[in-house]
Amino acid sequence: MTNEGGIGPAAAAFLAYARVEKGLSPNSLQSYSFDLKNFQEFCQRRNLSGMPGPADLREYLDSLHARGLSSRTVTRHLTTLRNLFRFLLSEGRIGEDPTALLNAPRQWQSLPKYLTSQQVEDLLNAPGTDRPNSRRDRAMIELLYACGLRVSELCSLRLTGLNLELGFLRVTGKGEKQRVVPVGGKAQEALREYLSDARPALLKARSSPYLFVTARGGPITRQGFWKLLNGYGRKAGIFRNLTPHVVRHSFATHLLEGGADLRSVQTMLGHADIATTQIYTHVVRERLKGVVQRHHPRN
Repeated sequence: MTNEGGIGPAAAAFLAYARVEKGLSPNSLQSYSFDLKNFQEFCQRRNLSGMPGPADLREYLDSLHARGLSSRTVTRHLTTLRNLFRFLLSEGRIGEDPTALLNAPRQWQSLPKYLTSQQVEDLLNAPGTDRPNSRRDRAMIELLYACGLRVSELCSLRLTGLNLELGFLRVTGKGEKQRVVPVGGKAQEALREYLSDARPALLKARSSPYLFVTARGGPITRQGFWKLLNGYGRKAGIFRNLTPHVVRHSFATHLLEGGADLRSVQTMLGHADIATTQIYTHVVRERLKGVVQRHHPRN
């Protein structure tokens, strides 16, 4: 057991472990790296040469609160630190876990934003079909809504994962876990139109394993699609800062409102724990409560 070297080398060893042995996704690694860089800068400002203790960690979390970060964000930073120190403990680099007695900040469960059916229709019509880019964007939004994908899953889709004959899509989600999701009829139509002429027009005789490509022949990025979707949201008259996750929330909410069971929605969303999916039952209950309040004669 040793505390030599401070937090910098320990963080580097943890990130290498997370990348090589745990096989975490690039997005998760980027998040861990960002959080640990913040913590390392805090330790440097405090001139902490060895391993920080519980008091140091509490001071760090308090500093995040003082910066105005949300409870959810502070909890994410704490989770990163827990994973770091559990790794160090398992490696024999420390004798005890300084995060063991730290409590996560209380989080109020907020209902996810979602679109109405009419808003979804307006959004799907926003790209138009006059240009190859437009047909690609419409196909992407159709598929996002039809399958409830994460934006990283959507942008990393490969041609080999799509089976339009059977109407299924093979998706690689968090932790490299794969799942099969059915593709609805409207999304299939948009995909066929995109694949028949728009994708070849974008590639210009080049080849790409990715389903959705740019005019340069590469895959469309998460940031690029996020920007496109936000623009189409404004064009459709939807609230500001429309994100891919709002469309994913809409997918789940509309399925439950239509009578789908929670386990099926969990499977299609790729949630490891059904507790994550249960947030959408609150959305449906709130909607039903609103219906009663508006229409019941005793309200």
